[in-house]
Amino acid sequence: MSTATPPGPGPSSAPAITPAPAAATAPPPSAPAPARTRFFLGGRIRFDWRIRFAALAVIWGFSFLLIKVGTNGFAPFQVTFGRLFFGTAVLAVAMAVRRERLPRGTRTWVHLTVAAFLLNALPFSLFAYAELTIPSTLAGICNATSPLWGMVLSLVALSEDRPTRRRVAGLGIGFLGVLTVLGAWQGFSGLDLTGTAMALLASLSYPVGWIYVRRTLAGSSSSHLSLTGAQLFLALLQLALVTPLFTTLPTSFPTGPLLSVFVLGALGTGLAILLQYGVVAEVGPTTGTMVTYFIPVIATAAGVTLLGEELTWNTPVGALVILAGAALTQSRAGGSSGRRPRARRSGQP
Repeated sequence: MSTATPPGPGPSSAPAITPAPAAATAPPPSAPAPARTRFFLGGRIRFDWRIRFAALAVIWGFSFLLIKVGTNGFAPFQVTFGRLFFGTAVLAVAMAVRRERLPRGTRTWVHLTVAAFLLNALPFSLFAYAELTIPSTLAGICNATSPLWGMVLSLVALSEDRPTRRRVAGLGIGFLGVLTVLGAWQGFSGLDLTGTAMALLASLSYPVGWIYVRRTLAGSSSSHLSLTGAQLFLALLQLALVTPLFTTLPTSFPTGPLLSVFVLGALGTGLAILLQYGVVAEVGPTTGTMVTYFIPVIATAAGVTLLGEELTWNTPVGALVILAGAALTQSRAGGSSGRRPRARRSGQP
């Protein structure tokens, strides 16, 4: 997720800053990007946007597996702190390479502090705690509900978003998908309600953060990278204050969980934010945010094949129904109005 852009997470999220999700800074530039955007982090390498899109889907899809492995060796707050530490380090290097400066102004930093909590510190921690008791596959599917939450909230908080029959139908379909995943007809038996509630709350936190950022930081003159880097740094400070209060220093650093936390931060947070912004800036938010719909599929495949998690029929069926509903809530009847669409942020796990 981060400071500024699109929805879905899934597992990442910016001030109009992009995904998260989920994985979210400042809106992407309105001018069209060249056919291939230059992405560099220690050198200049050109990648077609389709390659970066696929990489983003894989990285965020595997984030839920990495969280699960990380919590096998460290406390959830420690996993989140490590994730933010390595993610912030990647963005710090990118800012140094591009000679970006941190945002200025007390007001901007206050809003970024709130955005850091809603888009990074809170959802990252909730997902980590949730995966103590629920499978990574279920966490990834819960993350896919972010667009549904986002539609409900936008109708209340954003006057320009008006309900349509198609979007309301999408919300209803998505809700049926959630009930299918949770096995409502069998009384939610065998389901850890606390862990599932945490994962759903994490997914709700992303659209709350996106709306907050859109209302407070959308007009910022600072660059996306600058805002996102500052946001992650503030989230890191928040975890640095909270983690010592609820955890003790690890007595060991097992290789598997430690490597998972490193990859989760460096790739799943830092690199993913850079990839997402580049894709959205190049091909637009509509195409860029389609990554949301691949995340639960990859998360489910990773959890089942690599972690041996069980999968009953209602989980993939419900996930497909959720994604269909989410797609309807993001659609617009009647085609384009001719205006360039605003960037929306993707949910980060």
